[in-house]
Amino acid sequence: MSRIGNSPILLPEGVTLDIQEDLIIVRGKLGELTQSYSGVIFENKNGVLNVINPLETKDSNAKHGLYRALVNNMVEGVSKGFTKELELVGVGYRATNQAQILDLALGYSHNLVFDVAPEVKVETISEKGKNPIIKLRSHDKQLIGFVAAKIKSFRKPEPYKGKGIRFVGEEIRRKAGKSA
Repeated sequence: MSRIGNSPILLPEGVTLDIQEDLIIVRGKLGELTQSYSGVIFENKNGVLNVINPLETKDSNAKHGLYRALVNNMVEGVSKGFTKELELVGVGYRATNQAQILDLALGYSHNLVFDVAPEVKVETISEKGKNPIIKLRSHDKQLIGFVAAKIKSFRKPEPYKGKGIRFVGEEIRRKAGKSA
């Protein structure tokens, strides 16, 4: 039995649900998200959504908590949205954007140009004396995580000097260099 699956989802003001046979659609002020599902039943009563596990098999127990978490992230996304911030650490590392096109200077012989998905709003912040920051905003938690991971993969943080792209506040485990 899933503890996460048993907890109810409170629907904030302005969020509507459309539950179909194998598809759930969540609409809010920031957008619309859809998710297909199987093996569970959704029950909406007075702004409280419950996920019911009818079979109690190993597969449906796994899906019980999974679909509750996915729908909760959808509800939170269309009502509040999600934000991720990436920090570029390294001499000469820069980031600029023109609308949805992100231009990164990461110490390679050429700049990397990355076309960000239209659902994700990108903003770059460059202040003198501080590391450049890439700020991503979206209502889709899965998509913003994928875009952030893709940007981070261009220059992963290395353990000796700590240079690379990391999330703001992320701690990099440092290694000692060669000892003479």
